[in-house]
Amino acid sequence: MKTKFKSIIRAACHSIGGVVCAAAVMLIASSAQALNLVASSAGGTIYVFSSSGAQSTFASGLFDPEGLAFNSAGNLFVADYGNNAIQEFTPGGAQSTFASGVYYPEGLAFNSAGDLFVAAGGTRIYEFKPGGAQSTFASGLSNPIGLAFNSAGTLFEADYYSGNIYEFTPFGTRITFASGLSYPQGLAFNSAGDLFVSDLVGGNIYEFTPGGAETTFATGLNDPQGLAFDSVGDLFVATSVGNIYEFTPGGAETTFATGLTIPTFLAFGPVPVPEPSALGLLAVGAIALLVRRRRNLAA
Repeated sequence: MKTKFKSIIRAACHSIGGVVCAAAVMLIASSAQALNLVASSAGGTIYVFSSSGAQSTFASGLFDPEGLAFNSAGNLFVADYGNNAIQEFTPGGAQSTFASGVYYPEGLAFNSAGDLFVAAGGTRIYEFKPGGAQSTFASGLSNPIGLAFNSAGTLFEADYYSGNIYEFTPFGTRITFASGLSYPQGLAFNSAGDLFVSDLVGGNIYEFTPGGAETTFATGLNDPQGLAFDSVGDLFVATSVGNIYEFTPGGAETTFATGLTIPTFLAFGPVPVPEPSALGLLAVGAIALLVRRRRNLAA
Protein backbone atom coordinates (compact mmCIF):
# COMPACT_ATOMS: atom_id res chain seq x y z
CA MET A 1 0.00 0.00 0.00
CA LYS A 2 2.72 2.50 0.98
CA THR A 3 4.89 1.56 -2.04
CA LYS A 4 1.96 1.90 -4.42
CA PHE A 5 1.02 5.25 -2.95
CA LYS A 6 4.61 6.51 -3.31
CA SER A 7 4.48 5.56 -6.99
CA ILE A 8 1.38 7.69 -7.47
CA ILE A 9 3.10 10.62 -5.78
CA ARG A 10 6.22 10.24 -7.97
CA ALA A 11 4.09 10.19 -11.13
CA ALA A 12 2.14 13.22 -10.01
CA CYS A 13 5.31 15.12 -9.10
CA HIS A 14 6.85 14.34 -12.48
CA SER A 15 3.74 15.30 -14.45
CA ILE A 16 2.27 18.25 -12.60
CA GLY A 17 5.27 20.01 -11.15
CA GLY A 18 6.89 20.84 -7.87
CA VAL A 19 4.19 23.04 -6.34
CA VAL A 20 1.57 20.30 -6.27
CA CYS A 21 4.19 17.78 -5.20
CA ALA A 22 5.16 19.97 -2.25
CA ALA A 23 1.51 20.32 -1.27
CA ALA A 24 1.11 16.55 -1.41
CA VAL A 25 4.12 15.99 0.81
CA MET A 26 2.82 18.56 3.30
CA LEU A 27 -0.55 16.78 3.42
CA ILE A 28 1.07 13.42 4.11
CA ALA A 29 3.37 14.87 6.77
CA SER A 30 0.58 16.69 8.58
CA SER A 31 -1.54 13.53 8.60
CA ALA A 32 1.31 11.39 9.95
CA GLN A 33 2.23 13.85 12.70
CA ALA A 34 -1.29 14.54 13.97
CA LEU A 35 -2.12 13.40 17.48
CA ASN A 36 -5.01 10.98 17.60
CA LEU A 37 -7.57 10.46 20.35
CA VAL A 38 -7.36 7.18 22.24
CA ALA A 39 -10.24 5.90 24.38
CA SER A 40 -10.43 2.95 26.77
CA SER A 41 -13.70 1.11 27.19
CA ALA A 42 -15.20 -1.25 29.75
CA GLY A 43 -15.65 -3.79 26.97
CA GLY A 44 -11.90 -4.44 26.93
CA THR A 45 -11.11 -2.44 23.79
CA ILE A 46 -8.84 0.54 23.16
CA TYR A 47 -10.26 2.71 20.38
CA VAL A 48 -8.30 5.25 18.36
CA PHE A 49 -9.81 8.17 16.45
CA SER A 50 -8.16 10.30 13.80
CA SER A 51 -8.58 14.06 13.83
CA SER A 52 -11.37 13.64 11.28
CA GLY A 53 -13.19 11.14 13.50
CA ALA A 54 -12.25 7.92 11.69
CA GLN A 55 -12.48 5.11 14.27
CA SER A 56 -10.45 1.92 14.53
CA THR A 57 -9.53 -0.63 17.20
CA PHE A 58 -6.00 -0.23 18.52
CA ALA A 59 -6.08 -3.10 21.05
CA SER A 60 -8.59 -5.60 22.41
CA GLY A 61 -8.82 -8.44 24.89
CA LEU A 62 -8.03 -6.35 27.96
CA PHE A 63 -9.97 -6.74 31.19
CA ASP A 64 -11.78 -3.44 31.85
CA PRO A 65 -9.01 -1.01 30.77
CA GLU A 66 -9.11 2.33 32.57
CA GLY A 67 -6.43 5.05 32.67
CA LEU A 68 -4.34 5.99 29.64
CA ALA A 69 -1.08 7.92 29.37
CA PHE A 70 1.64 8.44 26.75
CA ASN A 71 5.32 8.66 27.63
CA SER A 72 7.78 10.90 25.80
CA ALA A 73 8.65 8.08 23.38
CA GLY A 74 5.03 7.85 22.25
CA ASN A 75 4.30 4.52 23.94
CA LEU A 76 0.80 4.14 25.34
CA PHE A 77 0.38 2.89 28.91
CA VAL A 78 -2.96 1.37 29.92
CA ALA A 79 -4.30 0.56 33.38
CA ASP A 80 -5.55 -3.00 32.90
CA TYR A 81 -7.91 -2.84 35.87
CA GLY A 82 -9.26 -6.39 35.87
CA ASN A 83 -5.82 -7.94 35.37
CA ASN A 84 -4.12 -5.84 38.08
CA ALA A 85 -1.49 -4.77 35.56
CA ILE A 86 -0.11 -1.87 33.54
CA GLN A 87 0.20 -2.67 29.84
CA GLU A 88 2.55 -0.84 27.48
CA PHE A 89 1.93 -0.48 23.73
CA THR A 90 4.29 0.86 21.09
CA PRO A 91 2.75 3.23 18.50
CA GLY A 92 2.55 0.24 16.17
CA GLY A 93 0.53 -1.78 18.69
CA ALA A 94 3.14 -4.19 20.09
CA GLN A 95 2.09 -5.03 23.68
CA SER A 96 4.11 -5.84 26.78
CA THR A 97 3.37 -5.84 30.51
CA PHE A 98 5.11 -2.92 32.22
CA ALA A 99 3.99 -3.84 35.76
CA SER A 100 1.93 -6.61 37.33
CA GLY A 101 0.45 -7.14 40.76
CA VAL A 102 -0.86 -3.56 40.84
CA TYR A 103 -4.16 -3.83 42.69
CA TYR A 104 -6.99 -2.38 40.58
CA PRO A 105 -5.12 0.42 38.75
CA GLU A 106 -7.17 3.31 37.40
CA GLY A 107 -5.81 6.80 36.61
CA LEU A 108 -2.36 7.22 35.02
CA ALA A 109 -0.11 10.25 34.49
CA PHE A 110 3.54 10.88 33.58
CA ASN A 111 5.68 13.62 35.09
CA SER A 112 8.36 15.49 33.14
CA ALA A 113 11.06 13.06 34.34
CA GLY A 114 9.23 10.13 32.74
CA ASP A 115 7.99 8.59 35.99
CA LEU A 116 4.57 6.97 35.77
CA PHE A 117 2.04 7.69 38.54
CA VAL A 118 -0.78 5.20 39.08
CA ALA A 119 -3.93 5.58 41.17
CA ALA A 120 -4.59 2.08 42.50
CA GLY A 121 -5.91 -0.11 45.25
CA GLY A 122 -8.57 2.32 46.38
CA THR A 123 -6.19 4.19 48.69
CA ARG A 124 -2.80 4.78 47.04
CA ILE A 125 -0.84 6.45 44.30
CA TYR A 126 2.22 4.51 43.12
CA GLU A 127 5.23 5.91 41.31
CA PHE A 128 7.12 3.84 38.73
CA LYS A 129 10.52 4.76 37.36
CA PRO A 130 11.04 4.25 33.60
CA GLY A 131 12.84 1.00 34.40
CA GLY A 132 9.88 -0.28 36.43
CA ALA A 133 11.04 0.36 40.03
CA GLN A 134 7.93 0.93 42.15
CA SER A 135 7.34 3.06 45.25
CA THR A 136 4.32 4.44 47.11
CA PHE A 137 3.90 8.16 46.47
CA ALA A 138 0.76 8.73 48.56
CA SER A 139 -1.62 6.68 50.70
CA GLY A 140 -4.75 7.07 52.82
CA LEU A 141 -6.88 8.28 49.91
CA SER A 142 -10.53 7.47 49.23
CA ASN A 143 -10.60 5.73 45.85
CA PRO A 144 -8.24 7.91 43.78
CA ILE A 145 -9.16 7.86 40.10
CA GLY A 146 -8.18 10.78 37.89
CA LEU A 147 -4.57 12.04 37.84
CA ALA A 148 -3.07 15.00 36.00
CA PHE A 149 0.06 17.14 36.19
CA ASN A 150 -0.04 20.89 35.64
CA SER A 151 2.67 22.74 33.73
CA ALA A 152 4.62 23.33 36.95
CA GLY A 153 4.85 19.57 37.57
CA THR A 154 2.36 19.45 40.44
CA LEU A 155 0.20 16.33 40.62
CA PHE A 156 -3.58 16.65 41.05
CA GLU A 157 -5.85 13.76 42.00
CA ALA A 158 -9.62 13.24 41.85
CA ASP A 159 -10.63 11.51 45.11
CA TYR A 160 -13.81 9.74 44.08
CA TYR A 161 -15.54 8.98 47.39
CA SER A 162 -14.49 12.04 49.39
CA GLY A 163 -15.49 14.42 46.58
CA ASN A 164 -12.19 16.26 46.86
CA ILE A 165 -9.48 17.31 44.43
CA TYR A 166 -6.07 16.98 46.04
CA GLU A 167 -2.85 18.68 45.07
CA PHE A 168 0.49 17.05 45.93
CA THR A 169 3.90 18.60 46.39
CA PRO A 170 6.84 16.76 44.76
CA PHE A 171 7.42 15.03 48.12
CA GLY A 172 3.86 13.76 48.42
CA THR A 173 2.44 16.31 50.85
CA ARG A 174 -1.30 16.53 50.25
CA ILE A 175 -3.25 19.79 49.99
CA THR A 176 -7.01 20.08 49.39
CA PHE A 177 -7.49 22.08 46.19
CA ALA A 178 -11.31 21.71 45.93
CA SER A 179 -14.08 19.90 47.80
CA GLY A 180 -17.81 19.19 47.70
CA LEU A 181 -17.91 17.47 44.30
CA SER A 182 -20.16 14.49 43.51
CA TYR A 183 -17.77 11.67 42.65
CA PRO A 184 -15.12 13.50 40.60
CA GLN A 185 -13.36 11.34 38.06
CA GLY A 186 -11.56 12.80 35.03
CA LEU A 187 -8.99 15.59 35.21
CA ALA A 188 -7.36 17.64 32.45
CA PHE A 189 -5.51 20.94 32.22
CA ASN A 190 -5.94 23.39 29.36
CA SER A 191 -3.08 25.51 28.00
CA ALA A 192 -3.98 28.37 30.35
CA GLY A 193 -3.45 26.14 33.38
CA ASP A 194 -7.12 25.82 34.30
CA LEU A 195 -8.14 22.43 35.70
CA PHE A 196 -11.24 20.72 34.28
CA VAL A 197 -13.00 18.06 36.36
CA SER A 198 -15.75 15.64 35.35
CA ASP A 199 -18.32 15.20 38.12
CA LEU A 200 -19.72 11.74 37.47
CA VAL A 201 -22.99 11.75 39.42
CA GLY A 202 -23.72 15.46 39.00
CA GLY A 203 -23.28 15.25 35.23
CA ASN A 204 -21.19 18.42 35.15
CA ILE A 205 -17.78 19.58 33.98
CA TYR A 206 -16.21 22.10 36.34
CA GLU A 207 -13.41 24.52 35.55
CA PHE A 208 -10.97 25.71 38.22
CA THR A 209 -8.49 28.52 37.80
CA PRO A 210 -4.98 27.97 39.21
CA GLY A 211 -6.11 29.93 42.26
CA GLY A 212 -9.06 27.59 42.86
CA ALA A 213 -11.96 29.74 41.58
CA GLU A 214 -14.68 27.41 40.32
CA THR A 215 -17.15 27.75 37.44
CA THR A 216 -19.42 25.27 35.68
CA PHE A 217 -18.21 24.66 32.13
CA ALA A 218 -20.88 22.14 31.01
CA THR A 219 -23.98 20.49 32.49
CA GLY A 220 -26.51 17.78 31.72
CA LEU A 221 -24.05 15.04 30.71
CA ASN A 222 -24.68 11.35 31.40
CA ASP A 223 -21.91 10.13 33.69
CA PRO A 224 -18.98 12.15 32.31
CA GLN A 225 -15.70 10.35 32.91
CA GLY A 226 -12.39 10.76 31.07
CA LEU A 227 -11.26 14.18 29.81
CA ALA A 228 -8.60 15.24 27.31
CA PHE A 229 -7.66 18.44 25.44
CA ASP A 230 -6.52 18.49 21.83
CA SER A 231 -3.89 20.83 20.41
CA VAL A 232 -6.37 23.61 19.58
CA GLY A 233 -7.93 23.64 23.05
CA ASP A 234 -11.09 21.64 22.45
CA LEU A 235 -12.14 19.45 25.37
CA PHE A 236 -13.18 15.83 24.76
CA VAL A 237 -15.41 14.06 27.29
CA ALA A 238 -16.17 10.32 27.54
CA THR A 239 -19.59 9.38 28.90
CA SER A 240 -20.88 6.01 30.06
CA VAL A 241 -23.79 6.08 27.60
CA GLY A 242 -21.28 5.34 24.82
CA ASN A 243 -20.63 8.83 23.48
CA ILE A 244 -17.61 11.10 23.31
CA TYR A 245 -18.43 14.81 23.18
CA GLU A 246 -16.27 17.67 21.97
CA PHE A 247 -16.45 21.16 23.47
CA THR A 248 -14.87 24.28 22.03
CA PRO A 249 -13.15 26.65 24.51
CA GLY A 250 -16.34 28.71 24.46
CA GLY A 251 -18.44 25.71 25.49
CA ALA A 252 -20.12 24.80 22.18
CA GLU A 253 -20.87 21.06 22.22
CA THR A 254 -20.84 18.49 19.41
CA THR A 255 -20.93 14.70 19.40
CA PHE A 256 -17.55 13.36 18.28
CA ALA A 257 -18.28 9.60 18.52
CA THR A 258 -21.21 7.34 19.43
CA GLY A 259 -21.99 3.68 19.97
CA LEU A 260 -18.96 2.83 22.11
CA THR A 261 -19.07 0.34 24.98
CA ILE A 262 -18.80 2.52 28.08
CA PRO A 263 -15.79 4.67 27.17
CA THR A 264 -13.88 5.59 30.32
CA PHE A 265 -10.55 7.41 29.92
CA LEU A 266 -9.16 9.51 27.05
CA ALA A 267 -5.72 10.61 25.90
CA PHE A 268 -4.15 12.23 22.84
CA GLY A 269 -1.00 10.73 21.38
CA PRO A 270 0.86 9.62 18.25
CA VAL A 271 -0.91 6.29 17.75
CA PRO A 272 -1.34 5.84 13.98
CA VAL A 273 -4.78 5.45 12.45
CA PRO A 274 -5.65 5.10 8.73
CA GLU A 275 -6.80 8.29 7.03
CA PRO A 276 -8.32 6.94 3.81
CA SER A 277 -10.12 10.17 3.05
CA ALA A 278 -6.91 12.20 2.99
CA LEU A 279 -5.01 9.61 0.96
CA GLY A 280 -7.90 9.16 -1.43
CA LEU A 281 -8.24 12.90 -1.94
CA LEU A 282 -4.53 13.19 -2.70
CA ALA A 283 -4.57 10.30 -5.20
CA VAL A 284 -7.70 11.53 -6.96
CA GLY A 285 -6.33 15.06 -7.14
CA ALA A 286 -3.04 13.88 -8.56
CA ILE A 287 -4.74 11.77 -11.22
CA ALA A 288 -7.18 14.56 -12.14
CA LEU A 289 -4.36 17.05 -12.62
CA LEU A 290 -2.38 14.52 -14.63
CA VAL A 291 -5.32 13.89 -16.97
CA ARG A 292 -5.97 17.60 -17.37
CA ARG A 293 -2.33 18.27 -18.27
CA ARG A 294 -2.34 15.51 -20.89
CA ARG A 295 -5.56 16.82 -22.46
CA ASN A 296 -4.08 20.30 -22.71
CA LEU A 297 -0.98 18.91 -24.41
CA ALA A 298 -3.11 16.91 -26.84
CA ALA A 299 -5.12 20.02 -27.75
